[in-house]
Amino acid sequence: MFCHILFIFNSYDTFICKGKVIFVQNRSVGFIGAGNMASAIIKGLLKQGRYEAKDIFVYDIAQAKRQEMAKLGLSVLESGPQVAQASDMLVLAIKPQQYADVLETLRGYVKSSTVVVSIAAGISIAYVRNGLALDCPVVRAMPNTPLLLGQGATALCRSAGMAQEDFDAAAELFAASGDVAELTEDKMNAVISVNGSSPAYIYLFAKAMVDYAAGQGIPEEEALRLVCKTLEGSAAMLRSSGHTPGELIDMVCSPGGTTLAAMQVLNDNHFADIVQKAMQSCTTRAEELGK
Repeated sequence: MFCHILFIFNSYDTFICKGKVIFVQNRSVGFIGAGNMASAIIKGLLKQGRYEAKDIFVYDIAQAKRQEMAKLGLSVLESGPQVAQASDMLVLAIKPQQYADVLETLRGYVKSSTVVVSIAAGISIAYVRNGLALDCPVVRAMPNTPLLLGQGATALCRSAGMAQEDFDAAAELFAASGDVAELTEDKMNAVISVNGSSPAYIYLFAKAMVDYAAGQGIPEEEALRLVCKTLEGSAAMLRSSGHTPGELIDMVCSPGGTTLAAMQVLNDNHFADIVQKAMQSCTTRAEELGK
């Protein structure tokens, strides 16, 4: 499911999912944790005019983070339970290793109607419900750091029997800063390697290219600019050309040419296999975190 924000109409937010116009009534939303990802989501909502700052409640254990959120005009509270009580939707923007303790502190404060959104790798819907001792609607999300620039890609799944309007409201949190796709929960650990962790692979590839250029005497700043534009253009080709990745590779690789020579080295060293092994390691770690 891909969603794109269109406009605001009175007290309802409007966006498109699967080609249909969806109307989502504004709700108060709370964040436990105010790190980079939470900040990206919040700033996306404010930039799009999706929420008034006062309707966003935040708590972070770090005073500096709370002060930073207060400067945005948000309702900064003094504890996680206070945020839970004030929120129609509750985003858990904390590390997987913190979930057991945080869920225990929230037990008894989250309402059965509250939509709980988890953005931690490996944490299942059942884990959240068991930790809260509550059969509330839960959305499991896997966003990525390009949300910081409004260019995010977020995978979502919903708990069984969840009302469509509840899911739409949760999806809107991420659609304000990029694209969203709905999956079944059995795919959520694997998708971390596809969109959640994958920016790091791309940065590593870009770094290797820039480092090589610098070694050849090409100014690093110019090399990085060229590499970035090449990545942007390549993504546009993948999205809009109508060709598969394999076909696009063939279009660049002229027989006996320079690109083919480079691709031969990558293939001889099992580049694709290495990438897939890395992705499998990412999935395995997600499964470990959820235990």
